[in-house]
Amino acid sequence: ASFTVSLQKGDNTTVTIKRRLGVSPSCLLLIKNVFRADLKIKSGENVTFSFTCSTPEKYFIMEIQKNIDCVSGPCPFGDVHLYPPGLPRLNRTYIWDVKASTKAGLELKFSTPWLRQLEPGQTCPDSISYNINSCIDNATVNIGTFCRNGSVSRVKLLGGVVMSLHLPWHSLLTTSGFNIANRASIKRLCIIESTLKGVSSITLMSPNYPLGFPEDELMTWQFVIPSSMRASVFFHNYSLSNCERKEERVEYYIPGSPSNPEVFKLSDSQPANIAGSFNMSLQGCDQDAQNPGILRLLFQVVVRPPQVDENVTHLVDLSKEKNMTVTIHSEGWPRQIPLVSEPMCLICKDPRTCDRVLTLASGAAYRISFLCKDLSQLRITAEKGIGCMDIRWCQRKIYSLSVPKVITRLPIQLHKFIWKVLATDLINVEITSLSLKLQQHVPEQRCNTSYSYSIVSATPETELNVGVFCPGGSIEKIQMRNNITIALKTFGKGFINESIPQDLKMSFVPHIKDECTFTVSPNPKAKVYLQTPNWPYSLPPYVSISWFIAVPRQQTARLGFSRERMGIACETGRAYLNIKEEAPGAEETVRREDEPLPQPRNMHHSFWVNISNCKPVDKTQLTLQFWVTLADKQMDLGIILAVVAGAGVLTAIGLTVCCVKKKKKKTQNPMVGVYNANVNTQVPGKKVLFEKGRQNNESHVYAVIDDAGVYGHLLKESNGLVAPEVDVYRPFDGPIGSLPPSPPPFSFRKDIKRSSNAEEEAPSLTDTEQDTYTFAHQKSEQSKANEKDKGDTSVPLLKDKKQDGLVE
Repeated sequence: ASFTVSLQKGDNTTVTIKRRLGVSPSCLLLIKNVFRADLKIKSGENVTFSFTCSTPEKYFIMEIQKNIDCVSGPCPFGDVHLYPPGLPRLNRTYIWDVKASTKAGLELKFSTPWLRQLEPGQTCPDSISYNINSCIDNATVNIGTFCRNGSVSRVKLLGGVVMSLHLPWHSLLTTSGFNIANRASIKRLCIIESTLKGVSSITLMSPNYPLGFPEDELMTWQFVIPSSMRASVFFHNYSLSNCERKEERVEYYIPGSPSNPEVFKLSDSQPANIAGSFNMSLQGCDQDAQNPGILRLLFQVVVRPPQVDENVTHLVDLSKEKNMTVTIHSEGWPRQIPLVSEPMCLICKDPRTCDRVLTLASGAAYRISFLCKDLSQLRITAEKGIGCMDIRWCQRKIYSLSVPKVITRLPIQLHKFIWKVLATDLINVEITSLSLKLQQHVPEQRCNTSYSYSIVSATPETELNVGVFCPGGSIEKIQMRNNITIALKTFGKGFINESIPQDLKMSFVPHIKDECTFTVSPNPKAKVYLQTPNWPYSLPPYVSISWFIAVPRQQTARLGFSRERMGIACETGRAYLNIKEEAPGAEETVRREDEPLPQPRNMHHSFWVNISNCKPVDKTQLTLQFWVTLADKQMDLGIILAVVAGAGVLTAIGLTVCCVKKKKKKTQNPMVGVYNANVNTQVPGKKVLFEKGRQNNESHVYAVIDDAGVYGHLLKESNGLVAPEVDVYRPFDGPIGSLPPSPPPFSFRKDIKRSSNAEEEAPSLTDTEQDTYTFAHQKSEQSKANEKDKGDTSVPLLKDKKQDGLVE
């Protein structure tokens, strides 16, 4: 098929057909039997041509440019037509280059469905796009690229404009969709007008985005919004240039505001909940010539009807808190940002300061409100810092790690509360849960509560993920080194009801040798599972972890491991498992990484479990899990029989003693001790056992005497009562040999029947049937000097007592 293009003289129109980049030259233009790769038709020319292929749209593109001079002559205002007609179906671009004075303004007015600005890298769904460039003197500024179906209804520019319309080869569009009008000078780079009639959202960018906004320029966005609607502005991406003079800022003109224009920094939260139409302007500055930087802005305007409860405020009093921030945000923030098309929830510090994310700092009280139909989309993340640089000032202080009621009272679900504990190298952190206790989240023992704690211990050398814990377990205490992060994370709405019984507390303690130490009081009704930190990954090299398992006296613990070996190989050092009971003389069980772990065993006392890591070989990890159960102590049959037999023996002995004492009370004549000087105390054939003579040692001084048998008759009074008597011993005056005396025989405990006659004399002491008992006292120095003259002065003790009148 052949095509004829006829351009009238004075149209200032040029049609260019050229080959697409990167395609093969297999298709050519044929003009008067001449094959050509391109074609340019100027004003006043009439050209007929054809293609050598049936699909020329794959090989060629076309540009139609019309130059309009509004400086030297009148401008052709009104609708802009697609001229000339009868062009081939190729991808084509219409370009209108309008020259105008900077003292006047040009207005591009678009017909419905209006335009929306396109972000860099995006494409229009129908492949039809508009590009607007402003031309001031020799400078060209890209106002933006737009698609159809949007809210941009007009664009006003200062000076000239280059307007482009890109149409695909299959497009049936026959009109340009805009007209050009003349306006007075706007005294700024451009004005972009957006008309938002109902619930809607629009994203706009500064000129040249993502490159820099022109230096010291001013531009304005006009938003036409019904007075019954509310608009909010959000800055999603911006950067600032390096200013030498002036300051980059955003100015708002809001009808009815007492402080127009309202000036904001780009870093401020922008106005929200604006009733009706408003203007927003971006002002640049004089930039540093050596390092100008880039001023750019991408923002969003959201329009919605007023909320029913927008005047309901909630008090958030953080005036008594320290080092604490509270952030209210949408669910999934900051990793997930809601799409522009999604319903937006706004949090407001005041009726005009609203944003999707609001952060409140400690030391002040706030009254906040919500512009949101569904508050379940919002979450709270809070963070509190606790520090200790000197153990003397903070060792005795106990910090409560519970969520403040000022947060739980808000109608927003708490997502996470983070405590960041900072301490020096010589100060450690101890957290306790004495009433609720903590349960470690392990595959065999998962947490099913509405919240859990994630604990991370960070030292200068390594970061240790201690684990995830929830209330209702057996861990009473955890001691860790250095800086600790404790994050309470909630699951569902039940946390609000369970927040009252939180009992987690924290304190600073002196330095501990292990990286982490657990104190565990097992629940007698449950099997307690414990595992090494950093699960399911390996313990860091050279890290030591300890568990103290408290076992009640009346119970026995059973300890077992979930695997047979540690499962690592050491490159440097050794990995050890140590188990030791807290009992006198208890043996310590030690296993290396190349040895099997102990079999399940009973522990009768509280005990320690310690795991120390080496530097493992690559791809080997030290991860251990063990369990503990408690049971009441049970005595075996042998012990029970022994206890019963022992009780029987003791009972028999008690009865025997009672009988003996009863018989002794009936005996009047006591048993006495007699010293026999003629007894040979040396064992035949034995050497002398005492090197000193008897006069030089005390081997001969001994006393074995039955008090009741010797003194009972002395203490008996007429009324039958026994009165104590003192000073009844008499010294031994007999000769002293060089050998110790023989021990008394075991037959001295014979019963002596009491005579019926009270005055009957005692039986003869020489009777061999009587018990013979040897009794002696060490002599004084004076008595020793008289011993040689006195000879054998052995006297029965009873005779002496009679002489002194001490026997009844």
